[in-house]
Amino acid sequence: MSEPMLQLGAYQFSIGTAAYQELSREAEYRWASQERVGAHDALQFTGTRAETIDLRGVIYPFHKGGLGQLDRMRLQASLGIPLPLISGTGSVLGLWIIEAVREGQRVFAAGGAPQRQEFDLRLRRYDGGWRQILSFL
Repeated sequence: MSEPMLQLGAYQFSIGTAAYQELSREAEYRWASQERVGAHDALQFTGTRAETIDLRGVIYPFHKGGLGQLDRMRLQASLGIPLPLISGTGSVLGLWIIEAVREGQRVFAAGGAPQRQEFDLRLRRYDGGWRQILSFL
């Protein structure tokens, strides 16, 4: 089994299974402005917005991992609970929710089974606190 690139909950992304080719991470910061006469606007930091991560990758289900990999991603998303995200280097990136799973299929085998599946996964950082998570369990 290949070493994980990233682990989200129970799901592992790796070169041998669902390998992402692109990862983009975005963090936004809020600044309120107040107009002033004869001067630049006054700015006040009001907090952060939720971080997002977008993963774009390819699965070759007949090479390794099988056809059920995207179904497992959708199953985790449908649980409706925040999931720990851990990098392949062991860094704990916090709790994240799956906002969307998009699938594309190409190159079909007999019976219509795809030999190539593309996926886009959109994650959002969860900062709702442990009490809310424990209420899910």
